[in-house]
Amino acid sequence: MDVTADGSDSYVIGVDYGTLSGRAVVVRVRDGKELGSGVFEYPHAVVTDALPADLAGLADGAGGASARLPGEWALQVPNDYREVLRRAVPAAIADAGIDPAAVVGIATDFTACTMVPVKGDGTPLNELPGFANRPHAYVKLWRHHAAQPQADRINALAAELGENWLPRYGGLISSEWEFAKGLQLLEEDPEAYAAMDHWVEAADWIVWQLCGNYVRNACTAGYKGIYQDGRYPSEEFLSALNPDFKDFVSAKLAHTIGRLGDAAGYLTAEAAAWTGLPEGIAVAVGNVDAHVTAPAAKAVEPGQLVAIMGTSTCHVMNGAELREVPGMCGVVDGGIVDGLWGYEAGQSGVGDIFGWFTNNGVPPEYHQAADAAGLGIHEYLTELASRQAIGEHGLIALDWHSGNRSVLVDHELSGVVVGQTLATRPEDTYRALLEATAFGTRTIVDAFRNSGVPVREFIVAGGLLKNKLLMQIYADITGLPLSTIGSTQGPALGSAIHAAVAAGHYADIRAAAAAMGSEPGSIYIPIPENVAAYEKLFQEYRTLHDYFGRGTNSVMHRLKAIQRAARPSFAAAGAPQQNADSAAEEVSA
Repeated sequence: MDVTADGSDSYVIGVDYGTLSGRAVVVRVRDGKELGSGVFEYPHAVVTDALPADLAGLADGAGGASARLPGEWALQVPNDYREVLRRAVPAAIADAGIDPAAVVGIATDFTACTMVPVKGDGTPLNELPGFANRPHAYVKLWRHHAAQPQADRINALAAELGENWLPRYGGLISSEWEFAKGLQLLEEDPEAYAAMDHWVEAADWIVWQLCGNYVRNACTAGYKGIYQDGRYPSEEFLSALNPDFKDFVSAKLAHTIGRLGDAAGYLTAEAAAWTGLPEGIAVAVGNVDAHVTAPAAKAVEPGQLVAIMGTSTCHVMNGAELREVPGMCGVVDGGIVDGLWGYEAGQSGVGDIFGWFTNNGVPPEYHQAADAAGLGIHEYLTELASRQAIGEHGLIALDWHSGNRSVLVDHELSGVVVGQTLATRPEDTYRALLEATAFGTRTIVDAFRNSGVPVREFIVAGGLLKNKLLMQIYADITGLPLSTIGSTQGPALGSAIHAAVAAGHYADIRAAAAAMGSEPGSIYIPIPENVAAYEKLFQEYRTLHDYFGRGTNSVMHRLKAIQRAARPSFAAAGAPQQNADSAAEEVSA
């Protein structure tokens, strides 16, 4: 039933944990209407330079700033996630103006692969005495790419041994994932590794905080934890990587796996006090922000590709059959909806690239002109770029400023802009970067199609759907009809849908999505002449893509090695000196 005993409405809470903030949304069970929201920005944001002095100084009474972190690191502070529950959920309830007693369930989604090293009771290592100044004791955010050497070894060994799980991930696993990050922890801070009892996805850790039960969700276990056909990589495989890694699965990783839409447990008294919600309501099994968005967009059938476009983009889609797709992040049985194969691909940088350019590549007079026009800098540059004919700027860019997730699965790659002259203007480069991300998505769509996984339509969720020029560019470059999700809170709505199922108000995710999912916001149809014009530019993009990304010229890898060797040693921050030495060896090699 979607109403209470007295006939009033029932509600659920969806909480979306993003890269920089967490947002809670109150949703009506009977029709998915979003009634209120609350947001809380993480006080420590993303830690990339040095551990926060307010936390690192806690260790043994030490004070002062901590050592500089090496490149490619991205950490977060787990208590920031708890604060979302304390701040955003009560704010959402107040905004909705509902009686908290009418809330029947709560569900969360998270960025992935975001990992938390914890003790047996769920306490993060960084909160223990003596660990607050150790970088490896903190959350490793999804965009932590410093485990690339470990990922490379995992991939090489898996290929050499013919591991049958490797093709499920397009032939390569990512440095972002559980095993690569876990192996990095072991090899760079073995004391922290030994102190850790569980290596936990943040998606599961926050559910643990809510209900007191640790349940691994099937989504991250399959996509990020190499869990296929009921098992993980073998002890023999792990031992060949590093003898001390042999029992990683049995000692640190393996745990009860919960099906998406099931209840992981029920809200504890402590979590009820944090959130203002009734103790004992259903807490759904955790999920990933991208995958949980598909039901919110009513995209629960094969061929409906959903792109959650924000700082990065994650592409998810259901397929009726299992296919091996090069460069995919994974294909998992029931990874999105029971009874279908869930496919995932992604781009490591999208909105991040646009933000980087506006912060670092746009002169002050453009910002001043935007202010005078009453526009944000992105809106201003978009308006200027929209006046151009396709190809007028004479540029082609590669969207690899945060590496490449699909289809190359190589975070050592970096960004490129070809064709710049003294006449190139900021709006030219800006448009070229918009187009580059669309070319990256087209590459993913082609990989699906070439592998026998049909793509019929393209659905966009996330913060970037408001840019109409960008949406039309994506429709024209992919050649697909594009619709945007009507909800501005797609992941949170998707989580709320899972909460309604966990609370027993719908039989399954399909039924809940039909009743609670969002209708399309805007629809963009490919313009034939634009499709033809972009096809020429895409061929140039593909030439550059293969030249730099498939081994013809490995200059990007060489530059990364030189950069690592030139940076100060990480020894002062808790990692052994041999890391710097190995970087130097890589340059000489």
